Amino acid sequence: MPRLRPVLGDQLSRSLSSLSDLQRGDVVLMAEVADEATYVRHHQRKIAFLFSAMRHFAADLGAEGVSVDYVTLDAAGNSGSFTGEVQRALARHALDGVVVTEAGEWRVQQMLEGWQDTLGVPVDIRPDDRFLCPRDDFDAMAGDGRALLMENFYRRMRRHTGYLMDGEHPVGGRWNYDAENREPMPAGMAMPDRPTYPPDATTEEVLALVRERFGNHFGRLDAFDYPVTRKQAKGYLRWFVQEALPSFGSYQDAMVEGQPLLFHSHLSALINCGLLLPAECCEAALAAYGKGDAPLNAVEGFVRQIIGWREFIRGIYWREMPSYAARNALGAHRPLPDFFWTGATELNCMAQCIGETRDNAYAHHIQRLMVLGNFCLLAGLDPRQVQEWYLVVYHDAYEWVEMPNVVGMILHADDGLFATKPYAASGNYINRMSDYCENCRYDVKQRTGDDACPFNYLYWDFMARNAGRLRDNRRMTRTYATLDRMDKTVVADMRASARTFLAALPSSGDY
Repeated sequence: MPRLRPVLGDQLSRSLSSLSDLQRGDVVLMAEVADEATYVRHHQRKIAFLFSAMRHFAADLGAEGVSVDYVTLDAAGNSGSFTGEVQRALARHALDGVVVTEAGEWRVQQMLEGWQDTLGVPVDIRPDDRFLCPRDDFDAMAGDGRALLMENFYRRMRRHTGYLMDGEHPVGGRWNYDAENREPMPAGMAMPDRPTYPPDATTEEVLALVRERFGNHFGRLDAFDYPVTRKQAKGYLRWFVQEALPSFGSYQDAMVEGQPLLFHSHLSALINCGLLLPAECCEAALAAYGKGDAPLNAVEGFVRQIIGWREFIRGIYWREMPSYAARNALGAHRPLPDFFWTGATELNCMAQCIGETRDNAYAHHIQRLMVLGNFCLLAGLDPRQVQEWYLVVYHDAYEWVEMPNVVGMILHADDGLFATKPYAASGNYINRMSDYCENCRYDVKQRTGDDACPFNYLYWDFMARNAGRLRDNRRMTRTYATLDRMDKTVVADMRASARTFLAALPSSGDY
């Protein structure tokens, strides 16, 4: 019986479970729909990347002989919704069944689960086996949830996959080389030449469409040169493993003004939309280690990001939804400041990270966590607004990966479900790991006064106002011991500076 096979924008993998048994007469449906482009006002570059990648993936399927029904955003009759396009396609092709791979996001999965009743045809929803840990396996591992530690999960995944294992023991005798991966970037260190992929005719059409329809969204489309095809993605992975991976480990936490990519892979958007598979990325890095072309600390760090953090975060999301989005354990309600959309702030670290996000729809994990996220935490910004910002601005952001990182890792809004302490830091951390402070109008060494780095007094104000909830955290004993020893006048001055600074932040809610 021929059936319709809808493929979502983050399912651009030929090995997708819903495409595994294509039969004569089946039709693959792909659609650019306004609902998905605007349910939040996604970065222009993110929309362009996904639409172009979708069109190229459809062309690859067509070249293989697969029957593809592709609906562009500006096609006549486009209903603007996935459900509407499935209904129209079923009628066009006289099909009476649907096969689809489960969605990555809760709201989309609810839509898929309602299709059988809505459409009046059988709907086969298949697991997304591109992930290495099935959702049921994660739930079984998590148990009652009292010990949801990524490190424990990561070790299980190492044993499960066999990656970097010597029998029952980790290669090199250690599970984790994170302590060796926190080096600041030496001044003047040369970066490898990164490949670029100028737009072809298909991408140029998409860029014009995005400028016309979404030109008022956040971000820029200038110099768009990111991979948009499977072939390009594989080339980008090869380049990373050969040229950047050897230095990735040591400098993965470093930040350099004017250098948004450094030695980072920049593969996350390609993995999250399906052009690359997580297993093949890990195995490419493992092959380099096996040949002696990349050191253990770099390969272990890269593998941990994928089979550890990425898989763990996905498990947390599905285990905790749908209530997870509303958590706000620290009672944070301050609105998002306008400079998150404009980059117009005298805090150079924030201006750098927001500017790079605006230009590239990308910032690396330390910029997201320890600069942008750290500010959100210290300033007590509303978790729902912060979630939306992170979902809007990054081209690798989908709710399943964005929400746990914001709610749990950045804002500690889930009361420490899996992060054992808030990731709060003063300006000293940013100064140690970057060169941002050199060109900032604030003095990172000062805690009080008009020239003091706001991260310094915001940090101690955060600790003071949350002492009732955080003081008993065993990982924060030294922090509160330091606060208790401080001169009470200095503490009062820092808290007054924090109140003045936060009160002056413009927050119109417009973007």
